[in-house]
Amino acid sequence: MANELDKILIKYDQPGFIERIVEIRAAVVEGTHLVGEEDKQLDAILDEVGRRGDEAVTEYTEKFDGIKLIPEQFRVSKTEIKDAHKTIDKELLKSIRKAIKNVRQYQEKIFIVKSKDFSETGIKYTPIKRVGICIPGASAPLPSTVIMTVVPAQVAGVREIIVISPPRYEGSIHPVILATCFELGIEEVYRIGGAQAVMAIAKGTKTIRNVDKIVGPGNQWVQMAKKKVLGLVGIDSIAGPSEVLVIANDKANPAWVAADMLSQAEHIPGSAVLFTDSEKLAVDVLTELERQLEELGRSKETIECLLKFGAIVVFENMTDAIDFANVFAAEHLQIQCGDKSRDIAERINNAGAIFIGDYTPVAVGDYWAGPSHTLPTGTSARFFSALTSNDFVKSISIIEYDKKKLSADADDIIRLAEAEGLDAHAKSVRIRQEG
Repeated sequence: MANELDKILIKYDQPGFIERIVEIRAAVVEGTHLVGEEDKQLDAILDEVGRRGDEAVTEYTEKFDGIKLIPEQFRVSKTEIKDAHKTIDKELLKSIRKAIKNVRQYQEKIFIVKSKDFSETGIKYTPIKRVGICIPGASAPLPSTVIMTVVPAQVAGVREIIVISPPRYEGSIHPVILATCFELGIEEVYRIGGAQAVMAIAKGTKTIRNVDKIVGPGNQWVQMAKKKVLGLVGIDSIAGPSEVLVIANDKANPAWVAADMLSQAEHIPGSAVLFTDSEKLAVDVLTELERQLEELGRSKETIECLLKFGAIVVFENMTDAIDFANVFAAEHLQIQCGDKSRDIAERINNAGAIFIGDYTPVAVGDYWAGPSHTLPTGTSARFFSALTSNDFVKSISIIEYDKKKLSADADDIIRLAEAEGLDAHAKSVRIRQEG
C-alpha cells in the first residue's frame, strides 16, 4: 500500500511538476462528462421521454432501477410521507430540525434581492414559480441534500417545490428523505430518478407538471441531462465528483489533513488534493493516509480514487500554492495554516466554499453551518457559485417614460434605430412625436 500511494506525492523540483498537476485537474473535470456511446444513449433517453412521456419514464425506471411502476405510482402519497416521518429516530429528527433552522437563518441573512425604482427605470424581482429538486438515491440516504436545496428555495418564496429521487430503497425512497420532506412541508415527491426524471420534470408529462428550474446533485447522467435541458428550464450548475483541496503549512495537524482528504475520496469518485509549502507535512500526511486507510471499509476503492484524482503537492512557496488553488477552483477549499489561514482565504478568488482553520472540516458545511453544500465542481467555481436563496429569483427590468421624457430622447433613439436599418423601430417613436 505504501509504495502505491507514494505516487501521489509531487514536489516542485521534480521533472514534469506542472504537467502532473494539470493532469490531476483534468481527470476531475473529465469525470463530469459523458462521451461517445454514453452521450448518444443519454440523447436517446431524453428524446424518448420527450416524445412518449410517462411511458418512457416507466420503461427506463424498470431498466435502470429494477422497479416496475405505473405512472400513477410515480408520486409518493402524502400518507406515505407522513408515515415515514413517524418511523424516524427522534434524536435524528431533532438534528434535522436544528440543521433546517441553521440553513434557514443563513439563507435569510444573505437574501439580498430587493426591487428598486429609479426615475424612469427600475428592476423587479420575483421568485421562480416551480422548482424541481434532484436528490440522489445513494446506498445511504442524503437528508442533508434535501435541506440544502429546499430551504434556499423556500426562503426565496418559491411556491411550488417538487422532489425527485430514484426508488432505490425497497422500491421507493428512503424514509429519512421522506421524513425530511415532511419536516419542510414538501408534499410533491416522485420516486423517479436519472436522466429520465430530469427530462420528465423539464418538459412535463401527463402525470408530472413541468418545472421552471432544476437544482441538486446526481451522477454523470443526471448532471449531463441537466445540461442538455438547459433552455427548457434553468439549472443551478453541473456537478461532478466531490472534491476537496486543502492548503496547509507546517502548523497543520497531518492526521486531520489526511482525514479531511479521505472524507472526500471515499465518495468514489472523489478528489482529494493537498497543497503545501512544507515537505515534512507532505510526508507526514502521506503516512497518515496509509494508516487511516487501513481502518476504512472500502480502502481498496479509496486508494484507487486517490491514485486517479488525488495528490499531495509540495510547492516552493505558499504564493505558488495559492495561485494554483485559484486555477483549481475547487468545490471545497480548506485552509489550515494557523494564524495565516484567514489572510490566505482573502487571496482565494475561485472556490465553491472556503473552510478556514483547523476546526472547520467540510462536514461542518455539509450538514450544519448554514451555507448550502450544493457547490460547483470541476473548476466551474470560476463562474458558478454555491446554491443560495438568491438563485431562486429572477429579475424583470422596469421602464416607464412619459411624453416629455420620450420627446427629449426621441431623436437619439430614432437615429440609432435607423443606423441598424430597423425603420419600424424608429417609426414607433416618431409616430408618437407626430400625434
